[in-house]
Amino acid sequence: MRLVGRGIRCVRGGREVFSALDFETAAGEALAVIGPNGSGKTSLLRLIAGLLVPSGGSIDLDGGGTELTLPEQAHYLGHRDALKPALSVAENLSFWRDFLGGDAADPARSLSAVGLDHAAHLPAAYLSAGQRRRLSIARLLVVRRPVWLLDEPSSALDTAGQDLFAGLMREHLASGGLIIAATHAPLGIETGELRMGGV
Repeated sequence: MRLVGRGIRCVRGGREVFSALDFETAAGEALAVIGPNGSGKTSLLRLIAGLLVPSGGSIDLDGGGTELTLPEQAHYLGHRDALKPALSVAENLSFWRDFLGGDAADPARSLSAVGLDHAAHLPAAYLSAGQRRRLSIARLLVVRRPVWLLDEPSSALDTAGQDLFAGLMREHLASGGLIIAATHAPLGIETGELRMGGV
C-alpha cells in the first residue's frame, strides 16, 4: 500500500496556502509534516481525508481496498477531540464504532489499550484534556483503518500518554498501516519528514 500526492495545490479563503506539493509514504512508514503555523499542515491532512478539495494535483492510495475511497480507509484525528460530553466514555466510543462501521473491535478493549477502562461509565464531560485525547486515540483502535492522519496527536498528553501512543503507532505500522502526522513535537517513532513553508 502506498499513499502518493503529486502537484497538490491548496487554496483557502482565496489565498494560496501551498502549491506543487509532492509526498509519498508506504505501508509500515510514518511521515511527519512539519512547518510553522499557517504553512498548511492541517490543510494537507484535511485534503487527504477528503474534508477539503484540492485546487490542483492528485492524492491516490495504491494497494488499499479497491472498493473503498481513500477517506473510507483513513482515520482523521484533528485538533479538537470529537466527543459528546453528555455521553459516557464507553457510549462515545460505541457511537464512533457504529458510525464508522467496517472492521470493528470491542470498545472495552480499545479503552483498556489507552488506559481509560476505569472511566468507561463516566460522562465524557468529566474527562481531563489528556483523557479526552486518549478517548480520541481509542477511536483509531475501535475501527481498523490502514491510514492514520494525525494533527498534533500528542497535544494534551502527559509523558506516559505520549509513550503509550508511540507504542500504539508502532503497532499500527507493524501491522501494515501508515501514518501522516502534522506535528511540532517528536512523535516517539521513526518518521520521514515533509517540510512545509520553506522550513
